[in-house]
Amino acid sequence: MTLPETTALKLSRESGVLHITLNRPEARNAMSLNMVNELMDVFDWLEHDAAGAEVRALVLRGAGGHFCAGGDIKDMAGARQQAAEGDPEAFLRLNRRFGEMISIANRQPQVLITVLEGAVMGGGFGLACVSDVAIAAGDAKFALPETGLGVIPAQIAPFVVQRIGLTRARRIALTGQRFDGHHALTLGVVHEVADSPAELEKKLAEVIEQVRRCAPNATRATKQLVLDVGHVPMEELLDRAAADFAEAVASEEGQEGTLAFVQKRLPAWAADE
Repeated sequence: MTLPETTALKLSRESGVLHITLNRPEARNAMSLNMVNELMDVFDWLEHDAAGAEVRALVLRGAGGHFCAGGDIKDMAGARQQAAEGDPEAFLRLNRRFGEMISIANRQPQVLITVLEGAVMGGGFGLACVSDVAIAAGDAKFALPETGLGVIPAQIAPFVVQRIGLTRARRIALTGQRFDGHHALTLGVVHEVADSPAELEKKLAEVIEQVRRCAPNATRATKQLVLDVGHVPMEELLDRAAADFAEAVASEEGQEGTLAFVQKRLPAWAADE
């Protein structure tokens, strides 16, 4: 099993879980264009490689005590130089590339788990908002600082609105409000908060165990279903969901799940882990 080669990310895989670590600790894991492109490579590998197809969960976190401090200033400076040299779309391409990545992250069929420590700013905040399960340290620092820098959270704000609603998103985006992991829980940004490293790892292990007890194909179909709410007409969505349900019931996975329940044992996908 060969994982993609990366420099801004650390990758490891165990028991159907791919651990992805943003690995620029000297910059608080600021999101460079290279890091964005490497994440895109990982998502492509998950889609097209046979080994990637066996991954059931992604754990995304940062090295050195921080999740992600936002966009990389060096890339901004490089785009500014390109613009000065006559390229009017340099900033647009840079910003939109991050948007492409976060959109793909949002729709990954695997369960996406984020572990949020230290700085969770800008693009890091956006990644937290597209995770299926977000676990935060109590002292993590969340913010959308863009307006204070004279720019806008262009590719991030729509996902923040989807996550926590318009009213709360407006305040955060328009004031640059900073808050900790406990307040992130009350806002609905995260699902779990831990006040020590040991508790954080314990909560992560519990979530991974929960994922492993759920059938892989049923999980993927369910994630697609909930993501399509509001984007596909309701009757069309319910028709498709009924067809997916019928297919799931008749599948090997559905039959195994039912049999395991009757026999009071773990289903094969959980017992094999």
